[in-house]
Amino acid sequence: MERLIRVGGIDLCVESYGERDDPAVLLLAGTSCSMDWWPPNLCRQLAERELFVIRFDQRDTGRAAHDEPGHPSYSLPDLAMDAVGVLDAHGIAVAHWVGFSQGGWVAQLAALDHADRVGSLTLLSTRPTGHGAADPDLPEVSAALLVAWEAGSAEPSWDDPADVVAYLIEGERSLSGPDFDEAHARSIAESCVRRALQVRSAVVNHPAASQGPGWRHRLHEIEVPCLVVHGSEDPLFPPGNARALVDEIPGARLEVLPGVGHELPPRTWARVVELVEVQVRTSPAPR
Repeated sequence: MERLIRVGGIDLCVESYGERDDPAVLLLAGTSCSMDWWPPNLCRQLAERELFVIRFDQRDTGRAAHDEPGHPSYSLPDLAMDAVGVLDAHGIAVAHWVGFSQGGWVAQLAALDHADRVGSLTLLSTRPTGHGAADPDLPEVSAALLVAWEAGSAEPSWDDPADVVAYLIEGERSLSGPDFDEAHARSIAESCVRRALQVRSAVVNHPAASQGPGWRHRLHEIEVPCLVVHGSEDPLFPPGNARALVDEIPGARLEVLPGVGHELPPRTWARVVELVEVQVRTSPAPR
């Protein structure tokens, strides 16, 4: 059941699956994404592996507190602090952090700045730098995605739920691999729009928020086990970004999902659930 919690003076919305005494897995969604991007069926599949799964709405998403569009009052490091606060609200000292895209940046910052709260990292479809241009040695977005962005539609009518849903679906289509699962994207978009206090702040504010100091030069400091999972056809963060993470985080391992873009479609869930469970079970017990 969803519930609101107070973290650092703001409201966040959280939901958990499984038994509280099982190892905790904290799910961190990507840019502008509410907890809806971690669908309940995926959370249940993880919980069935005897894991205690937590998903939550980040600031400006879902039922969490939001700022005026174009005026985010927080930074990426603040989102990492929020995530630690989510653990505190559950009375959890250490969790296994699973971050998708921007959620992967939050997880990396947590492993660097709140290392005692991180049991392991699973980094999905992410890179070692935040919003903005990639480092010169990292691949930039694909040419096809640039074309899709240039041809993309203007902002939707934010007071028209159907228009917002269509806008979100098209955004997901541009990021997918060759086999776009439109029904899945629609299910997430409809849930997002139905639950959200408003969607525009999420779309506008996450990319505009301060990224704080760069952290790539610190990746060698990460001491927890790290698994990097990346789609072979990711147009936003091509696979060279995943290889950089593996090269720079000590002991990190890479799992490539064939034919997958910047997405987590249901056809990948069985493998991802298996990978997360192995990551949890094989990580050292918290000190």
